[in-house]
Amino acid sequence: MTEDRPTVLVVEDEETVVEAYALWLSETANVRTATGGKEALELVDDDVDAVLLDRRMPDLSGDETLAEMRERGHDCRVAMVTAVDPDVEATEESFDTYLTKPVTREEIVDTVEELLELAREDAEG
Repeated sequence: MTEDRPTVLVVEDEETVVEAYALWLSETANVRTATGGKEALELVDDDVDAVLLDRRMPDLSGDETLAEMRERGHDCRVAMVTAVDPDVEATEESFDTYLTKPVTREEIVDTVEELLELAREDAEG
């Protein structure tokens, strides 16, 4: 974590959902938003501590976006957000946890808090 407030990247192709997640998280974190995988790849950098990543998006899927993030060396903590429970293959991907839609404010906030705690532990070594 590079500043007083952690940075969270929210990636979701539904604009109203992005806005809701950003509002919920803005009390405790700096929030960046992207409405697709390509935009997310432009916004992710070493300042991003955690990512909420929609699995199904029209330009790049969450899986493709995450693979490219990892390929570029970004090791931030990630929660995959999906409309269906992930299959066994998906649980072997390089994300930390997943949420199944619809999600509540409490689920989003609690999950991001958990991701940020893991990120703090990573930073402490």
